[in-house]
Amino acid sequence: MGKSITDKEQQVSYMKQRLSMFLDVLDAIEPESTELEDIDRLIAMVDDLEDKMEQFKNRPASDRE
Repeated sequence: MGKSITDKEQQVSYMKQRLSMFLDVLDAIEPESTELEDIDRLIAMVDDLEDKMEQFKNRPASDRE
């Protein structure tokens, strides 16, 4: 596991990077050949993003700027 991100700017940057990766994957999908596993992976990515947002949101105020 990596070091926790406690700085608000780093948290925003991390989320932007993860959202950008998600959009790249979404853009690369070909609707005609998309399988259920591909959709499941996208859902898992969204779930991971949501979990990370909750982690950032629930960090103690002393860890935030």
